[in-house]
Amino acid sequence: MSNSWNILVRSFFILIVALAPAAAGAQGATGQASGVQPPVAYASVSELNGILTQLQKTAQGMQSDLAKTRIEKWKTDGATKRQALENVESIQRNLKLALPETIAQLNNAPEDVGVSFKLYRNLDALYDVFGSVVESAGAFGSKDEFQSLGNDMNGLESVRRAFGERMQKLASGKEVELTRLRAQVKTLSAAPPPPPKKIVVDDTEPPKKPAAKKKVTKPTPPGATNAPPSASPTQ
Repeated sequence: MSNSWNILVRSFFILIVALAPAAAGAQGATGQASGVQPPVAYASVSELNGILTQLQKTAQGMQSDLAKTRIEKWKTDGATKRQALENVESIQRNLKLALPETIAQLNNAPEDVGVSFKLYRNLDALYDVFGSVVESAGAFGSKDEFQSLGNDMNGLESVRRAFGERMQKLASGKEVELTRLRAQVKTLSAAPPPPPKKIVVDDTEPPKKPAAKKKVTKPTPPGATNAPPSASPTQ
């Protein structure tokens, strides 16, 4: 891979690392309000699965071809052989332990910036060390060894480039998302809070009306009538 490509990819890593804390904080503010994390787009997951499938296939080929490489028979001095053997052991440990662990983490969080960066740094380290072994195999090993390891190197280069392009798109997407979240936070911060509603509680009891007095009717004496007295007879 050319130096210009490495510089381009690393510049995007710097951008991602700078954007990650702010984006996480803004997402936390909005996520806590809704209680739901945004799902990862299907296209992003599908793209990642394709890259990781290719990477796992390449890693298996690298392990198999390194196991077949007979460094002790190379036509070179002992120091060069020892260095090549150390490089091969380092690569095999990475392929068996560190790489599968990072792949599993990325499967659980396909767009996690930190894990993505971790995987790319691993690929970058593998590319440098494995490239040294391939170069030595071409200079001191057999033709078959060099051809097999060279094919693995091409596969690793293809995976690293594809993942670098994914990181570039991921950085651009995070930048757009961060800009949107910042605008939302700014809008929420600028808007004055609504005034609290006043609730008036009237706890005074209305005065009680006096009870109406019952009218008492006096009983009529026995034998009393309402007829007028009769006139006295005329003499």
